Amino acid sequence: MSVDFSLYLYSAEQVKQGEVAAAKLAKISMYKLMERAGAAVFNRMLESHNSLRSMTVLCGGGNNGGDGYVIARLAKEQGVKVRLYHCGDRDKLTGDAKTAMQAWINAGGAIQCTEQLLTVSNRSSSVSSSPISDNELIVDALLGTGLSGSVRPHVSQVIDLINQAKLPVFSVDVPSGLCANTGSVLGNCIKATQTVTFIGCKKGLVTGQARAYVGDLHFAGLKVEALFADETPTSTRLMNENELFHPLPMRSPTAHKGSNGKLVCIGGNEGMAGAILLASTAAARVGAGLVSTLAHPDSVLPLQTYCPEVMTRKWCGDTTFLNQRIDWSSVLLIGPGLGTNDWSMEAYLDVLEVEKPKIFDADALNLLANHPNKDHLRVLTPHSGEAARLLGKSVAEVEANRYQAVVDLYNKYGGVIVLKGPGTLVYDGDSQSTYVCPKGNAGMASGGMGDVLSGVIAGLVAQRMSLIDATKLAVYCHSKAADIVAKENGQRGMLAGDLIPVIRQLLNHSFK
Repeated sequence: MSVDFSLYLYSAEQVKQGEVAAAKLAKISMYKLMERAGAAVFNRMLESHNSLRSMTVLCGGGNNGGDGYVIARLAKEQGVKVRLYHCGDRDKLTGDAKTAMQAWINAGGAIQCTEQLLTVSNRSSSVSSSPISDNELIVDALLGTGLSGSVRPHVSQVIDLINQAKLPVFSVDVPSGLCANTGSVLGNCIKATQTVTFIGCKKGLVTGQARAYVGDLHFAGLKVEALFADETPTSTRLMNENELFHPLPMRSPTAHKGSNGKLVCIGGNEGMAGAILLASTAAARVGAGLVSTLAHPDSVLPLQTYCPEVMTRKWCGDTTFLNQRIDWSSVLLIGPGLGTNDWSMEAYLDVLEVEKPKIFDADALNLLANHPNKDHLRVLTPHSGEAARLLGKSVAEVEANRYQAVVDLYNKYGGVIVLKGPGTLVYDGDSQSTYVCPKGNAGMASGGMGDVLSGVIAGLVAQRMSLIDATKLAVYCHSKAADIVAKENGQRGMLAGDLIPVIRQLLNHSFK
């Protein structure tokens, strides 16, 4: 079976070190790799623009700029009109990048400096009259994966000019200004139409802010990806649909409702029936055998009316009754619409140290932040705001390094951690592996989405899936369902409940 090397995610440092070893094993020079990288980007451009006639290439110092010089030369050799700008002092180029620049000059290519570009553009009355807008597309080879601090003011001005041009932009390896390790923007960043990354896919291209800047992501292994992967182990990868469904058990012909799990959902405080309704319904729709929901008396009627298959009971603070339900259950879900008052706290404290699989969402996470404990039989599903409260940090600090945030959450709270958002992360502390969801879209930014996700996770755990397997499958199907709904009806106006029947179809389709 062939290996999809684009699924494996690496830090910039891993790729920088590993590509040298891979090139040696392949018995090729690093300059040969640079030529392959340039060819990979140019070929991708031709696939998107098969009648390409003109382009602007912006090169920086270092090997990223060298890739840009290769692209420019290949384009010129194919009869494409190329305007090339170098950012910085080109006389300081060394090694392979200098060789690539000289090859461009030898091919008759001219080099202008970005200072000239900015001067002419500043004199223009509009962005459309800037020299950068005269061509069909732009190649961004300004900054590579080695960027560590904020982009310099001059480079930031060039980035602004590129973004304002409203032309297709192809970024080489990583959009300039994006941290290749975290996906955070380092002051300013190119908004690429397409990004072609090389040898090993960089972790920062698939989560957080990166989703707004990378565009369509393409992987080019440069014919050394297998050698690189053999020499460079990683515990971070994109979720692979072909693997996610395997742990989902098939239904036995003699199954009964009790054999498919007994889930108790706790939430739906006064005025918040919708959250626990969505979670309970999602759990039932993905196959949990029995779902029992305990809610505030005022929330019971909406739940009984909307989904009578869920056994909804009012809970008024009777600890004995709550403990009976907990003893009956095989899985617990607490948090959607829970609130943070005395009613909520009593339920939360009763559930906190139960030795059964548990899913904590929404207000259960807020209560956990104030009453922390560590539990390896639990899934936590925070968005960045909830993660910030759990860690005692700001949202900006969480988003600056989402990969570190999921590890910190595990170290403090244990269990399986889901950090929701663009490129949702799932961290399995047992294996110390991080999984990134490649699906999802901006239509999911609406109320109730997290409630549905927590219900799907709980429903799958009820069917005897492990916490990590259930969580990965739930996150993937939840996001893929949103993509299907968006394709059919658009992102705007997408409701959380729209996803539930599609998630059900995805899970059942896996057995066809």
